[in-house]
Amino acid sequence: MARANIGYAAMMEQFPPRDLVDWSAAAEAAGFEGVMAADHVQPWVPRQGNAGFVWAFMAAAAEHTQGDIGPGVTCPSFRMHPAIVAQAAATMAAMYPGRFWLGLGSGEALNEHVVAPYWPEVGERISRMFEALEIIQKLFTGKDARHRGEFFHMETMRLWTMPETPPPIYVATAGPLTAERTGRLCDGIITVGAADEKIDTVFSRFEKGAREAGKDPSTMPRILQLHLSWAPTQPEAEQNAMREWPNGGMRFSKQDIRSPQTFAQMADLVRLEDFQGRMLISDDLEAHRREIQRYLDMGFTKIYLHNVGRNQREWIEAFGREVLPKLTA
Repeated sequence: MARANIGYAAMMEQFPPRDLVDWSAAAEAAGFEGVMAADHVQPWVPRQGNAGFVWAFMAAAAEHTQGDIGPGVTCPSFRMHPAIVAQAAATMAAMYPGRFWLGLGSGEALNEHVVAPYWPEVGERISRMFEALEIIQKLFTGKDARHRGEFFHMETMRLWTMPETPPPIYVATAGPLTAERTGRLCDGIITVGAADEKIDTVFSRFEKGAREAGKDPSTMPRILQLHLSWAPTQPEAEQNAMREWPNGGMRFSKQDIRSPQTFAQMADLVRLEDFQGRMLISDDLEAHRREIQRYLDMGFTKIYLHNVGRNQREWIEAFGREVLPKLTA
């Protein structure tokens, strides 16, 4: 069987960008393929301590690696007008042909409310995202385009720097309705770890939308961002999860929370058992291999891994040596 396609998730909200560039290169050398870069303007909790500009990081990381790279994910609806997202994406694709992909999402208050005149409910956020997608796709034709819609206006413009082939566009969602529209309108889907039946439903609706648009869903990427906590000992792995990534144990929607300080207050309520079923915390490399293989067997074509601890290089080396070679597509 073919070797699995496993990438490195560069968490901009948790680490300095220069370190992430180095770790992205180290991950590739260890057998990881590609980089997914988080787009944050604030960390989840103050302890994480970073929020570098994702577009600057991606250009630097691409210079030090050979694999694919893309934002997982950027919101084209508030901080940046979709026309500017299109320009940034086209430039990256022109600079790194065949490597860049554009991941889009409907946004979180933590990152978007800082410039939003108000913070809309989820239905409007999704509508804004798909209207933004329409603008981006118009501009990716390389022709003059204009737009006057419900949420966005754009006077006639074109992207003067264009790649030979526009980058693929993936939408991040865990919702069935959005998954169906994603299959119909986009090139692939991004989601996060969830119960098997929920992922099955998302995949089913994604495939339905793709077929309705005359596409073959079996050829379309299905991407997973998977958070985990590994350390040489179980107590270290548990401490890393609780200290560095308490948001992973919060069993509620986080899209409407506006500040890292609010998240920090909620983190005081998180207990180790809250991570159960949401994120594997283990010092057992074989347990992590089984968990990743389970998602590959469900049909994911690419998985980007994020180890929540600060022990990035140690984890990269351990997984490159003991886990990645044993995974199969």
